[in-house]
Amino acid sequence: MIRVMIVDDHKMVREGLAKLIEFDKEIAVVEEAESGKDCVEKFRRAKPDLILLDINMPGMDGIETLKVLNNRKNRPKILILTVHNEIEYLIKVLDMGVEGYILKDSGVRELVRAIRTVYQGDRFIQPSLIPLLNSKLIAKDLDQEKLNELSNRELEVLKLVAKGLSNKDIAAYLSISERTVKNHLCSAFRKIDCYDRTQAAVFCIRNGVVSVHE
Repeated sequence: MIRVMIVDDHKMVREGLAKLIEFDKEIAVVEEAESGKDCVEKFRRAKPDLILLDINMPGMDGIETLKVLNNRKNRPKILILTVHNEIEYLIKVLDMGVEGYILKDSGVRELVRAIRTVYQGDRFIQPSLIPLLNSKLIAKDLDQEKLNELSNRELEVLKLVAKGLSNKDIAAYLSISERTVKNHLCSAFRKIDCYDRTQAAVFCIRNGVVSVHE
């Protein structure tokens, strides 16, 4: 028997999902939660094999819930069930270690297949998102190759550019001349295929060199 916990802020969604997936006699919904906080408080007692987790929830959303669960011992397998078909969400939660990702407009058979796949130890990804994921990962690998070509100083200068510092400010911060800053930038721009500071800043943010909150 596959023990499932459903986490969604809409009661009608939780109840509907429970009835639909329990048509499969090998799946039992052992607990429901209306929020991330509710999930974190209940999952230890419920002992599900798998958590069906929504992303959009008030308060502690699915991403924050996942962060908390990842810090708990013996966390259940997690299958994201969401309306988000944007590839950025998929990559983010995959990087965080989820075992599956399926869209809410999927059919019941597809959802049951996803639950079974994840329970058996394999990863399930919404089939329609796989081509986008593959192309995105290829681009990510290419960006990593570019990052690997940068020297430590070039990377340091790019980080400061992404934070909005001028060449003069960077020179003062690193105790080097403005000419040296320009030389580092010219070299770095060539290596990452960027033509100006804005493109370089976007590259740095996209690849996690700096955070948008820094």
